[in-house]
Amino acid sequence: QVQLVESGGGLVQAGGSLRLSCVASGRTFSTNAMGWFRQAPGKEREVVAAISWSGDRTYYVDSVKGRFAISRDNAKSTVYLQMNSLKPEDTAVYYCAARSSRFAFAIDSYAYDYWGQGTQVTVSS
Repeated sequence: QVQLVESGGGLVQAGGSLRLSCVASGRTFSTNAMGWFRQAPGKEREVVAAISWSGDRTYYVDSVKGRFAISRDNAKSTVYLQMNSLKPEDTAVYYCAARSSRFAFAIDSYAYDYWGQGTQVTVSS
């Protein structure tokens, strides 16, 4: 059974930092792109960041560029999202996702086949 399990969410003041982790089990995703998405109340799910299987290609939504960093450790089957200078508008449930197609990079949610249960990030002003 494939599982993606996120951790690291919580409540933080504006300007603070959090590091999200996503551990995959049940199969390896070392040759698959992975991403972080978020969904705020009343809003559609949006991509936050994505990373290629090798880590040499990344994508960030404009609103987090320069503040967030995605990385992965294939040996640990883990993808990370370092979030700095957090703002109240970053408040959302953050989801980790993985593609089943090998090597291909994507940023659209429909291209991702495996999803975690989500972790809440709340940024207070």
